[in-house]
Formats: sequence, C-alpha cells, structure tokens
Amino acid sequence: MRSVTIDEWLLLPLNREQQPDIFEILTRRYHKRSTIFCSQYREEGWYQQLGGNDAPLTDGILDRIVHDAYRIEIEPIDPSKDISMREIYGLPR
Repeated sequence: MRSVTIDEWLLLPLNREQQPDIFEILTRRYHKRSTIFCSQYREEGWYQQLGGNDAPLTDGILDRIVHDAYRIEIEPIDPSKDISMREIYGLPR
C-alpha cells in the first residue's frame, strides 16, 4: 500500500479509544508512505478536534502529520452556494 487517503478527516472529534489507533497508523507510515488528509477544518482547528490539551496523543498525532506536509487549501468560488458536510449532517461548526 503506497498511499492512503483519509476523507472527511476530523468531521467528528476523535475519542480516546480512536486516538491510539490513529497514532499507530501514522507512526508506521511516518517518512515511509504518503497519507492524504481531506478535511473541512483548517489545520488550526485540528488540535481541538483531536482532543486538545485533554488528550495525551494529540501532539504526537499532529507531529506526524504537519511537519513534512504539503498543504492545498481550496477556497469556495461562491460561498453562498457552498454547503459543508457539517451542515448536511447538522453538526456544529
């Protein structure tokens, strides 16, 4: 497996049971394979979605993602017609 794409990354916050699994996957792939994250949250919002200060693995997960990352941010052409998945599922912004 060369690359993995994780779509809707952090659409819902990770819970404490999910964090070790994500951490292990990212640790095994770190500097070996590509991982693509598609998210509606900007990188600045990921810390809170991963659990923030209350979650011990938050910093470790982010370290394995952001330091060697290439970022492509897509801005909507017409924001009035852009509906996010959070809105579709009735989730808070």
